[in-house]
Amino acid sequence: MDAAQKPAAVPPEQVFDWLDAEAERRADAGLTRRLRPRPATSTELDLAGNDYLGLARDKRVAGAAAAAALRWGAGSTGSRLVTGSTELHAELEHELARFCGFQAALVFSSGFTANLGAVTALSGKDSAIVTDKYIHASLIEGCRLSRAGIAAIGHNDVAAIKHALATRRTQRALVVTDSVFSVDGDLAPLPELSAACREHGAALLVDDAHGFGVLGDGGRGAVHAAGLAGEPDVVMTVTLSKSLGAQGGAVLGSRRVIRHLVETSRSFIFDTGLAPASAAAALAALGVLKSEPELPGKVLANATRLAEQLTDAGFRVSRPDAAVVSVQAPSPEDAVTWAARCAENGVRVGCFRPPSVPDGISRLRLTARADLSESDVDTAVKVVSASAPPRAATS
Repeated sequence: MDAAQKPAAVPPEQVFDWLDAEAERRADAGLTRRLRPRPATSTELDLAGNDYLGLARDKRVAGAAAAAALRWGAGSTGSRLVTGSTELHAELEHELARFCGFQAALVFSSGFTANLGAVTALSGKDSAIVTDKYIHASLIEGCRLSRAGIAAIGHNDVAAIKHALATRRTQRALVVTDSVFSVDGDLAPLPELSAACREHGAALLVDDAHGFGVLGDGGRGAVHAAGLAGEPDVVMTVTLSKSLGAQGGAVLGSRRVIRHLVETSRSFIFDTGLAPASAAAALAALGVLKSEPELPGKVLANATRLAEQLTDAGFRVSRPDAAVVSVQAPSPEDAVTWAARCAENGVRVGCFRPPSVPDGISRLRLTARADLSESDVDTAVKVVSASAPPRAATS
């Protein structure tokens, strides 16, 4: 188009016509997504959600949420810095920090906003960020908004991370990684990453969403298991919506890191605070985890049993380092059909396709829970096997 030529006016009903073309393109690629509202009660065996400890419906947890809603109201009424910070938030932050071994914690409205706030507030245009290319979307968005120089490194490639740190042009640097990666459930080499950071004067930010409640002493997380909890150059983020069965997220670190987030993190300052009911539920769930430290071991045992039986059935299955077990599908379309057939036969599983999977391989994603019985695992394996497309098995 000539620079001086103005685009033709488009009638109002045609302004979003381009959306139809985009929808058709996604459909052709097998990437259509649908909302599937679930009822309050279901007979399906749920291996799609992230309720790792089975606490979302625990009466102690749900009861705490209900009581808090009656006492404090349905919402927090404002941002944390205005009216949205309650005694429940402060207690939750104290207990999370103490349990995980950090000086302080800050609760956000979601794990997504916690990651967004941590990455952006701890970097900036005068810093470098070095990330694993398989990090969660929330961390990716934080990197995009940070204005920092970004180097996305091959998966779990510590040597490449060292090189990126050594050749950076800024004084400040932040290495960003998941502890347990959400697609295949594999564990990041946290001790090696910490050593690389210290060798090159960088900070380490670890999203422990899939490790907290499952790994480490009593479920204290992968960061704790790696001996990095409370270290002055390490920051940990968690979600409250997985192992704790509630809602929200948190950043854990030194007191000065948390103070900096309170004063500079836009996803904290300008967001409505976490609802009191969710804060109370997370507190109650944390109390259950403390009193029943055997729960994380049950998750790991069930994940191992799932992976072994699916492997024996001939599928390409990830080795679970935590709760996540993935089963490779031949194509995006096959993954969707496979997951739908599983649901029809009483087992709900996750379905991961590009762009959610950075390696382009579509998968079924199964999540183990502490409250699964051996019979539940056997049923899941039978349904996944019977529902599989012809090319899914390797043998």
